[in-house]
Amino acid sequence: MPLDLNQIAAQVESAAAQLKLDEKGRAERLEHALRTVQAQEANLDALKAKTQRSKTTWLVADLMEGLGRSYAPPPCPTDFTVVAADGSHIDVDREQPVACYLINIGTALLRYGSVPDAHLSSSPTLYAGEEHMAIHDPASANRQELEGALLGVKRTVCEAEALAQLAEGLPSDQPALALLDGSLILWGLAGREIDDYVREELLQKGFLKALDKMEDAGQSKRLALASYISFPRSTDVVNALRVALCPHEPVDCDRFCNPKVRPAGERPCDAVSGVLDRDLFETLLEPGQRSATFVSPSKIVQNHYGPHQVQFFYLRVEDEIARVEIPQWVGENRQLLDLAHALIVDQCRRGFGYPVTLTEAHERAVLSEADRQQFWHLVNAALAENRLPANGSAKSRSKRIRWI
Repeated sequence: MPLDLNQIAAQVESAAAQLKLDEKGRAERLEHALRTVQAQEANLDALKAKTQRSKTTWLVADLMEGLGRSYAPPPCPTDFTVVAADGSHIDVDREQPVACYLINIGTALLRYGSVPDAHLSSSPTLYAGEEHMAIHDPASANRQELEGALLGVKRTVCEAEALAQLAEGLPSDQPALALLDGSLILWGLAGREIDDYVREELLQKGFLKALDKMEDAGQSKRLALASYISFPRSTDVVNALRVALCPHEPVDCDRFCNPKVRPAGERPCDAVSGVLDRDLFETLLEPGQRSATFVSPSKIVQNHYGPHQVQFFYLRVEDEIARVEIPQWVGENRQLLDLAHALIVDQCRRGFGYPVTLTEAHERAVLSEADRQQFWHLVNAALAENRLPANGSAKSRSKRIRWI
């Protein structure tokens, strides 16, 4: 049955009216945030020390250079290459007669300059059988099923491995940028409920090993690695302003601003609540400019990433602010940092506001609904041909059969 739009029309109008009221308050808080940035620029060392001593209930960016600095894009090299990888997957379907999943990785290599070239490809891989359906603890009989959010993490690992393979094959005679879509931080492995053997398999042996290969490839060529987050909702930098506004020293949210003691809305830091980092830098940056670099305070990064500690900056491209994440070995090398900045701006110009190489990789990776249906049809046909049980659940069959 289609959605009854008549029933929700009035609700949509009411929500829009409320959003208009909220926007006025958000604009006032943004102005306060901008004033705080200006006030803290001359007191950066003190703010850095305060943030390092603070105990907050939210992530606070580690400050390196300042809050309001901006950098114009460096000139692009004449000849350069950009490689990107993106992925899509078909999750385990418990209504189907067999447990399996598929990961499709799309890659793009675009070469610019005197000898332009392009290589676009996709690589689908089917995973089935006991070996692939779970991560096994080598020290016990424990296992973690690979499905849902954890399968999304595995797909990210596959994307990084494909990108590393592309990076290793690049020539050493021209600069290059390797791009991933989304965050370098594997947030799906950050929770306490994730067992160490799962984190070891996916992070240490998977994702970080791929980053190691890209760092090693950069020893013989000028190669930068970055990930691109469009329309970010992070508040790491704004949260540093919240620390600046807090009158307590050291800052301790649980002690001084427990909801039973001081409800939300009555805290000094609430003067900038609801402001996103992108709101801040939309005012501070001109098109093509990037912000200062910041260090991610994520615990999983601090505890496990080693030389790949994640830094980030904000970049104004076309009509939006993007967040660009880079490993430490890129952030601390000004030539690689400038290369990432220049080539991402160029990629967004060519791609109407989004890196064109990522778009091409995505187009090779995306799986349509028809693709998914054909996949399961192929799986069931193979089961039947090999005289294996090919009947899914009654629930699955009822969805495919119109009986009224």
